[in-house]
Amino acid sequence: MDRVDAVTENLPAVFAGAVFLLFGGCLLVWTCVRIALGVPVAEGARTGTAAALALLFSVSSLGLGLWCFGRI
Repeated sequence: MDRVDAVTENLPAVFAGAVFLLFGGCLLVWTCVRIALGVPVAEGARTGTAAALALLFSVSSLGLGLWCFGRI
């Protein structure tokens, strides 16, 4: 396989991994700041449930991003 084929096949994994890592990192920072300030994570939702779900989705997104980069 030549160099162009390798780049063409790996580019979607790099893009998806970067998107997942960026989203997961931003969501994790945003959620931690909201919890530290004592303000609601989501309007109209119970604080503990909203924080737990936001942390779950951020860690899952970070894990997916690492998995995408691991497939390269």
